[in-house]
This record gives sequence, structure tokens and C-alpha cells, in this order.
Amino acid sequence: MANQISHLLTFNHLTVCLILLLLSQSPQIHSTCRNFCNNIPINYPFSIDDGCGAPQYRHMLNCSATDLFFLTPSGNYKVQSIDYEKKTMTIFDPSMSTCSILQPHHDFKMSEIQSAIIPPSPDTIFILVNCSIDSPVLNHYKSLCFNFSGHSCDELYGSCTSFKLFHLLSNSTPACCFTSYETVKYMSMEILDCTHYTSVYNTDRLEGVGPLDWLYGMKLSFSVPDTGCARCAKSGGTCGFDVETEMVQCICSSTSNSTRDCAGGREISFADSYRTSSFSGLRLLYILALGAIFLLHY
Repeated sequence: MANQISHLLTFNHLTVCLILLLLSQSPQIHSTCRNFCNNIPINYPFSIDDGCGAPQYRHMLNCSATDLFFLTPSGNYKVQSIDYEKKTMTIFDPSMSTCSILQPHHDFKMSEIQSAIIPPSPDTIFILVNCSIDSPVLNHYKSLCFNFSGHSCDELYGSCTSFKLFHLLSNSTPACCFTSYETVKYMSMEILDCTHYTSVYNTDRLEGVGPLDWLYGMKLSFSVPDTGCARCAKSGGTCGFDVETEMVQCICSSTSNSTRDCAGGREISFADSYRTSSFSGLRLLYILALGAIFLLHY
């Protein structure tokens, strides 16, 4: 009787251990890729779930309960829209000064990869406001400033409630500079010696339009990596990547991935093959262990 109880305890102990081992080695389940953040569609190359989209755009977007944000080294910028046909994203800095509100100045900085694959578009300009007479963009680097659809500093200070303050304090018209992203990319506001900046997009449509009606914010132009994503999408999958190796994958379901597409007879990725073979091996080990315990018992 004592031997039977001992065998039963041994059997139960081994059973629990093997079940835990099987669960820990079972195929990894990937969460599905969300394709919307509130009312903004999230398509390739972007994603809000790690392992989805293109690895180059990893961790660039964050979806909150109310808004979608573009993340940069200088802060989080609210995404207003994404145009996948024109390959543009429109963002707005909640902390940026505009024609109607003046806020503490700060720099706009992007990471190196962001500057390379999703920089501000050519029709987005940066306006440096309240620049000193010693500012580099008014002296040695004055070629960095350009004419913006016939608009002037006088017009900016005269029309904008927020910028009128600079005119009143100096009892004159402080210098300003209409420039491109390349200027603020390489020089901080401290080096530029301008106290504030604002940005405007769709500038090619603003001729004859006053500052009160400008479109404040930034329009970014993104590129789409050619990784065979169309084939994956056509087969019913979602383009993504392995979160450890960043190798491109076609996410076919919540439990399986492919290196190419989700059609029948697809080529299984190495990671899936390994997980499948490991899982099968452990099941075999479990069956053998049960057989051994059974023989020992009898």
C-alpha cells in the first residue's frame, strides 16, 4: 500500500512538472496587428504593435485612448492624418507656438533613421521668430533664409496675436527667418539665437493667405521599404518582423508566421520550425515518461 502511494505521488509530481514544461515551450502566440488607432488607419510600414509593420519604423507610433502620437527624441507629436497614397503624415506639436498661442520654446529633433526615412516634406517650412541681430541666419548663414510666398516678418508680427508681443517689447520689428528642416536639424534654437519657432505645411498653397489661416504643424514624407509585403497581404497575411532578429515575416494568424505568404504549402520560417519540432519532442517525452511510470507501477 505504501509503495502504491509513493508511486502515485511520483506520478502526480512528474505529471505537473511535464505539463509546466510543455506550456513553457509551446508555440509563441503573436498578438494580432491593430489596423486602427481611433479613427486613423494603421497600415504598412507603420504599426502600433511590436513585431508589426516594417522594423525601420519600430517604436515610432504610440496609440493612446484618444490620440495617435509620433515619437521623436524631442517629444511626442500628435498625428492628425496619414495619407498612404501620397506617403505623407501630418503631425502637430501641442507645445509649439502658433499664430494664436505663444509657448516656451524648444527644439524639434528627429533620430537619424527618422531624418532618413520620414523627414519633413519640402512644402513644410520652419519659421524662426524673434531672432537677435547676431543670429547666424541673419549673418554668415543668411542664405538659409528664403522668401515664403511673398510673406514677411512684418506680416507675421502684425497679424499674429502671440507674436505681437515681440514687436511691442522691442518697439520694432524683430528679425525672423523662413527656413527648411535642414537648418533646425543641425542647429539648436540656442545656436540660431532665435527665441521661438513655428512650422507650417502646404506652403505652396499659401500665397496670398494671411498667417491666421496658415496650416500650422508639419507634414512628413515617408518611404515604404520593398520587402515583398504585397505578396504577404495578397495571401491574407499581415506584414511584420521577428522582434528579436528584426527579420521580415508574414503574420498569418495568432499562432503562425511565414517568411513569405500565408498560402497553402507555405514555407515555414526557421523559428516556427524550431518551435514546432520542440513541441512535438516534448509531447513524445511526456508519453514515454507516462509509459515508464506505468511499468514501474505494475
